[in-house]
Amino acid sequence: MNYYIFALLAAFFMGLAPIFGKFGLKNVDPAVALSIRSFFISAIMLGWLMLNRDINPVTNISLGGWIFIALEGLCAAILGQLFYYYALKSGDASMVVPLIASFPLFTFIITSIFLGDKVTLTKIAGLGLIIMGVGPIRS
Repeated sequence: MNYYIFALLAAFFMGLAPIFGKFGLKNVDPAVALSIRSFFISAIMLGWLMLNRDINPVTNISLGGWIFIALEGLCAAILGQLFYYYALKSGDASMVVPLIASFPLFTFIITSIFLGDKVTLTKIAGLGLIIMGVGPIRS
């Protein structure tokens, strides 16, 4: 499968998730909700690895790989998701999700500074579209 199909599937499921999240957060503290979500995901992924006998490659990951994957998880799966749940609980999903979807702007700035990624007109145009897609933030 090429990356376009994977990206579209990811976009679909990430677009569907806030609907379940909004209902689930109705009478639940966001930190508790994130704990439930994380436990559920961990159980499924552990089962997946065991069924596919893919646990051995985990021991082949370098220390640096472990650290950077852990930091990515801290940023996206804990901090980002927790702030997302707080925003989703108190705001309209139709406003919260587009604002959070502006994350490529931050990725672009950070990777340009720290990784030396090229700044091109195409990338700037894409970022402009993302910013326009967020639109005026009003309730």
